[in-house]
Amino acid sequence: MDISRAEQRILHLLAQGGWIEFNRHNNALACYTREGYGYSPPCLMLFRKMKYRKLIASKQGGPYRITRFGLRIVRAQMNNR
Repeated sequence: MDISRAEQRILHLLAQGGWIEFNRHNNALACYTREGYGYSPPCLMLFRKMKYRKLIASKQGGPYRITRFGLRIVRAQMNNR
């Protein structure tokens, strides 16, 4: 499965321990690194695309994290910059 460059960046961030918070009231996204720093969130369309492909998932109402399938899809890199 081919993934775009934007998906690749977000999945690398999530694979390193980051998470995405989604506010359903105003459709706002917030993306955080594993240290808790803010990161530019993906657009809503990209978020829904990754969710549809089951690359990310939320468990028990928590933040969205990468799934095992997402870990297999993302290409290995030392750093995503």
